[in-house]
Amino acid sequence: MNYLKYVLIVLVLMSCSDEDFSTLTNDTNILSTYIEGKAIEIGAVIACSANNNGNAEIVETYFYPEGNATNFKLFETSSGDVDPNLFSNYNLVTISDSPFFNGYLRKFTRSSTTEQWLIVTYELDGEIKLSNPIRTKNIIQPTLFSDQIIINQDQPLMPIFNWEVNSEADNAIFFEVLSTVDDYLLSGTYTFETQFQYYNTSNVVLNITEGTPPDLMLGQDYKFTIMDVSEDNWVNEVFISQFTLQ
Repeated sequence: MNYLKYVLIVLVLMSCSDEDFSTLTNDTNILSTYIEGKAIEIGAVIACSANNNGNAEIVETYFYPEGNATNFKLFETSSGDVDPNLFSNYNLVTISDSPFFNGYLRKFTRSSTTEQWLIVTYELDGEIKLSNPIRTKNIIQPTLFSDQIIINQDQPLMPIFNWEVNSEADNAIFFEVLSTVDDYLLSGTYTFETQFQYYNTSNVVLNITEGTPPDLMLGQDYKFTIMDVSEDNWVNEVFISQFTLQ
């Protein structure tokens, strides 16, 4: 009787093994399988993550959708203690993205009580583009929020913005956005320096502004946003200040 049970178990396993193996090896919810055999470009998606202001359990992942990019996806690891460069460690997060700064950027927003690595992907020109790994730190190093931006308006149409970082050791680059108060992006730039002048690109290392930014208008209210981004693409601090052009 025991022998018969053993034979039956083997037959059952054999009958479903091919299907199960196929399911496992064709699971495109795993990043390594999703990109297998396809043209890819690593580090081609500009992306970073931060926790929500006032709620460290809400993590927002921002990315810049270059050109006619489509099929935006977010992949995550089970924890922050795995190899971030091993794509088999990443699983698809079933979540929709939403526009940010009038669609100039997009973002994934979700609740998270753990820390992990994230990768954003999209498709463009027949390739799958991948971001560099993003290390979330919403528990050990929640994103700080500040309005401490010094605004020099000696040149009214070209205000100069200065700020001080909480820790230079954690900083890799700054992302700056000048927008209307309802978040319509006018310029988007990256600098290594804690200063930006609208619109002087002499210290800009990456410019995502499309075309020539519009002239500012005296008496109009604007908003300046800065993200202090670490080497592992976590936003250490967000600075936001609203001002009236004088």
